[in-house]
Amino acid sequence: MSKTLGTNQEAFDLDRQHVFHSWSAQGALKPLVISHASGCEVFDHDGRRLLDFSSQLVNTNIGHSHPKVVKAIQEQAEKLATVAPQHAVLERGIAAKKILEKAGSAYSKVFFTNGGADAVENAVRAARLFTGRDKVLSTYRSYHGNTGASIGATGDWRRMPNEYSRGHRHFFGPFFYRSEFWSASEEQESERALHHLERVIQSEGPQTIAALLLESVPGTAGIMVPPPGYLQGVRALCDKYGIVYIADEVMAGFGRTGYWFAHQPFGVTPDLIAFAKGVNSGYVPVGGVIFTPEIAQHFDDTVFPGGLTYSGHPLAMASIIAALDAMEDEGMLENARIIGDTLLGPGLLELQAKHDVIGEVRGLGVFFALDLVSDRATKTPVDAAFIGKLKTAALDHGVLGFFAENRMHVVPPLIISEEQVREGLAILDKVFASVSQ
Repeated sequence: MSKTLGTNQEAFDLDRQHVFHSWSAQGALKPLVISHASGCEVFDHDGRRLLDFSSQLVNTNIGHSHPKVVKAIQEQAEKLATVAPQHAVLERGIAAKKILEKAGSAYSKVFFTNGGADAVENAVRAARLFTGRDKVLSTYRSYHGNTGASIGATGDWRRMPNEYSRGHRHFFGPFFYRSEFWSASEEQESERALHHLERVIQSEGPQTIAALLLESVPGTAGIMVPPPGYLQGVRALCDKYGIVYIADEVMAGFGRTGYWFAHQPFGVTPDLIAFAKGVNSGYVPVGGVIFTPEIAQHFDDTVFPGGLTYSGHPLAMASIIAALDAMEDEGMLENARIIGDTLLGPGLLELQAKHDVIGEVRGLGVFFALDLVSDRATKTPVDAAFIGKLKTAALDHGVLGFFAENRMHVVPPLIISEEQVREGLAILDKVFASVSQ
């Protein structure tokens, strides 16, 4: 790809002068300049190449600048660039139908939003109105977005300065490597986590709980694949107490784990599914809520008091149609499963065997986390200074990674090739060796 107009310095200076960044103290920021991207690679204005092992915010599932999706957006912009959400638009109906086909026959309607946070927000709204209850349960190790109910449901530190929404209660989900339940096995972790959850439900009062909101595979919190039986147990508890089960599939959905939705291989059917960036790889901002008929029909004669100016935006709808077609036509989900099972997962385990700082490797598909520790016996997390050095070293060696707390998440696009995986693993080997020294 040819070099674009402008310079790294110009882009950096304009950013620092005029752009206010999220989740940051502004003064010390030194953002990485990116000019253009293609496939699994991003470039700056000087043509410097980085292998994208972050998928940006774990959303460019189809890779960067996919020509079919870019073309679909361009053609839609010429035909109908924007339209009010109350009108019927062919592309919106087609996009909803394609999403429902991936979700399965248990679902009937899609409400489109602008992104993941407001998808969760509207799923919570629907659950509260459907049940006539108020409380929402979610785990401490979670991230659900940065609007009122979404940040209230979030479990990590970002909730604490933003606790303006009502009715949120938290519990501990399963995480065998750092168990809260003194478990001796994955099976025991599942049993004890479910017992804990049921006691929380009973103690809060089942008749007060509208929804249980759960990332099918928690993403930003650490990519903890649920142990055997856990999601089935959650489904059973929701059925027992009349609670709406909301699956947050914003990060894990649309192929990231090698399945259309991360809950599907566990054999469970949530009542509502929140989705977003993975559906079109973030080419145009979009999200949504997938409804079962029972909940959707509740609003046949009852007004749903929610809406967005850009709900079902035509450019987003065109990008969804093209992205889902590309994912199917090019076998991207199969590639993610094969890469994860045969190359990426085993390769990361080989790195763990060589570098003591890697305490655990966990994940599936192209959705992996390295839990980094200063002592394997105590599982003491590495500090922020180490993560800073690791991030810098990775960039210096040509890999753009995703870092959170004491972890490096290895989350390339679904289209990544075997050659690129081997290249990335070899670079990470050098990076860990250099930082450990």
